[in-house]
Amino acid sequence: MVETDVLAGVDLTGKRAIVTGANSGLGRETTGALAAAGARVTLAVRDRAAGERAAAELAAATAAGSLAVADLDLTDPRSIAAFVDAWEEPLDILVNNAGVMAVPERTLTAQGWELQFATNHLGHFALATGLHDHLAAAPEARIVSLTSRGHFRSPVLFDDLAFASRPYEPFVAYGQSKTANVLFAVEATRRWAADGITANAAFPGVVPDTGLARFVDPVVFRQKLSASTVPPKTPAEGAATILMVAASPSLRGVGGRYFEDCAEAPVVEKVTPETPGGVAPHALDPAAAKRLWEVSEELLAAV
Repeated sequence: MVETDVLAGVDLTGKRAIVTGANSGLGRETTGALAAAGARVTLAVRDRAAGERAAAELAAATAAGSLAVADLDLTDPRSIAAFVDAWEEPLDILVNNAGVMAVPERTLTAQGWELQFATNHLGHFALATGLHDHLAAAPEARIVSLTSRGHFRSPVLFDDLAFASRPYEPFVAYGQSKTANVLFAVEATRRWAADGITANAAFPGVVPDTGLARFVDPVVFRQKLSASTVPPKTPAEGAATILMVAASPSLRGVGGRYFEDCAEAPVVEKVTPETPGGVAPHALDPAAAKRLWEVSEELLAAV
């Protein structure tokens, strides 16, 4: 039985939170739970109309926190800058949830960045670093960096981030971006813990009922689900680990770690039926985390 009520007894009244990709799936579930605990949550979404609908439906379901909607396109540095410029309050919780998976063909953003790396990592990196001062202004701010067991497929290959000189493989590109999500949490905590900011990576599990798999052929997706050693979860079950990392008192001051099934995961070389969970060593490598941070700053500075 997966624990879904991880915020039982947690009062987030007065806390401010941002959830990216909050209009559907895990983001919507997370938003609703944070608001129900009393938080003031901003749905940061690319589709404004979908965000407004989700906010209205969630508001009707809870009388606790409050909800707002703001435009955010993680592939557009100008959109991220506008979002950051408009934010004026301390920020207690940042949930970097939005993402894309297995884009079938190599796709580059206007800046020349591979789409999955740009959306899943670089956009969230720009958002978090842009909001640093607001996070630092809140007591014990937390960042949740959503990742995936797909990170086992690839470390971050710094010599060819955009697959310019190697064959593009959709799930390898996805895996690289998900490793980057873990490495971000490692380095953000190292750099920002003194400012009262911690970051952790959260793997929600295999949650079929979201839009993440929209680029994957339905037959292929069903085959992957049936072959997986991980039982599928509902959005509420998947959001449990996200919410634990975001707000559980048990993780006060804890950062730079990888969580799944509402627990810190062990370090394993590979996932097997005998060891179905865990985090790969390359995703927690402090040297790679430091290098990724520096490379990410260089890429964004060149825009």
